[in-house]
Amino acid sequence: MSSIKSPLSQNLKIALIQIKAGPSKVDNLRHVSSYIDQAVARAPSKLDLVMLPECFNSPYAVDKFREYAENIPNGQTTGFLTDLAKQHGIYIVGGSIPELDDADNNVYNTSLTIDPKGNIIAKHRKTHLFDIDIPGGITFKESETLTGGDKGTVFKLGSFGNVGLGICYDIRFPELAMAASRQPNNAFAMFYPGAFNTTTGPLHWHLLARARAVDNEMFTVLCSPARDVGGDGYQAYGHSLVVDPFGKIVAEAGEGEEILYAELDKELLPKARSSIPVHFQRRFDVYDDVSKNAKLSDK
Repeated sequence: MSSIKSPLSQNLKIALIQIKAGPSKVDNLRHVSSYIDQAVARAPSKLDLVMLPECFNSPYAVDKFREYAENIPNGQTTGFLTDLAKQHGIYIVGGSIPELDDADNNVYNTSLTIDPKGNIIAKHRKTHLFDIDIPGGITFKESETLTGGDKGTVFKLGSFGNVGLGICYDIRFPELAMAASRQPNNAFAMFYPGAFNTTTGPLHWHLLARARAVDNEMFTVLCSPARDVGGDGYQAYGHSLVVDPFGKIVAEAGEGEEILYAELDKELLPKARSSIPVHFQRRFDVYDDVSKNAKLSDK
């Protein structure tokens, strides 16, 4: 196992943009553009990828999703992300936006990844909708206005290797990360734009990120909105995270608006997978391989 090849071909330099969204889509996009400009200009070395949080162009509110929803790829935000990726020559994992599907008139919570030439290389519709009712805590039901996606998502990030993509509540369901990490996908990371709240965040944000990383010996990258202190809407937890294949937190943001830089070290993947070889010791004669018949798509 000492000859295990890393699924990440070279170190990946990333920036997570932890910002909050307001009621104006135009202002939200302008805010994103400013922060990406800053992230590129201030990076310690040339960035490869920038990641945005869940619902970066709209309020995170059940009664607002349809109002802010737009077509993909012909909507305003898709064009905006395409232009920014080309301008800076970077990959953009576009957090998520409310998507209106003209064919079925359904609204989805959707994440796009754009390559440095402005091409859409991945599209993930949030598979597991956030419908919860915590006594004494929070009640939130995305299914009142959103429809869940019907596929997991794994895609090729150029020459770097394969990546899995989920959105927020998807992280609680380990099957998506399992399917991404195993052959033939062999993803080096799961990216999760997510907006955990101030009840679920302290309980499970770090725990789930580290669990998905350790279970699958891969990086997990979580980008949250900033907390809207003093606001009367949804309160995101913040604390955008990067966790390595050993489960170590290598970068973490605070609660406010922030640019978080990290570098994914390609050498950590074969080191983790050879030293604790659970990646190769699954007993599919005892239990099913959930990745075997997984329904996956890149777009």
